Amino acid sequence: MGESVSNDDVDLSVSNIVLTVGNSMMGDDGAGPLLAKMIKDNPISGWSVLEGGSMPEDCLHLIRKAQPQRVIVVDAADIGEQAGEVRIIDPETIVDMYVVSTHSLPLNFLIDDLKTFVPEVIFVGIQPAIVAFSFPLTEMVQTAVETIYQRLPEWQGSGGFEHC
Repeated sequence: MGESVSNDDVDLSVSNIVLTVGNSMMGDDGAGPLLAKMIKDNPISGWSVLEGGSMPEDCLHLIRKAQPQRVIVVDAADIGEQAGEVRIIDPETIVDMYVVSTHSLPLNFLIDDLKTFVPEVIFVGIQPAIVAFSFPLTEMVQTAVETIYQRLPEWQGSGGFEHC
């Protein structure tokens, strides 16, 4: 099972924050926690990571304190693509997708709140293969997480990912 990453000692002086969402004990819903661990283990200059788990709204106070220029929210999301596909999810799409969610609060509420004080908020969704208790992260989703991690240092706009 994946390890949880602590939000203690997060550098809030950076202008870019990755907010990961998900549960590492729920198969591919562990995509966000894996990305958080990768960034903590191998920091990227100019970026900090906050692990939101299944209650990412609990990180809002830290993001407010940081006043970043950009927040990228990363979560497993059923976007109707092949497992491991990565898409930038537009705000109007989020409302339709998150009627039912594994999270305590629909992500569109979180993103709407972030947009009130962060100039650029981007939601990155990774298509899961399986989201079920005690299943491991699939290879396709792990590869997708690695791709996102590799693109962060030079991230511009949509990071080179398609929108849905």
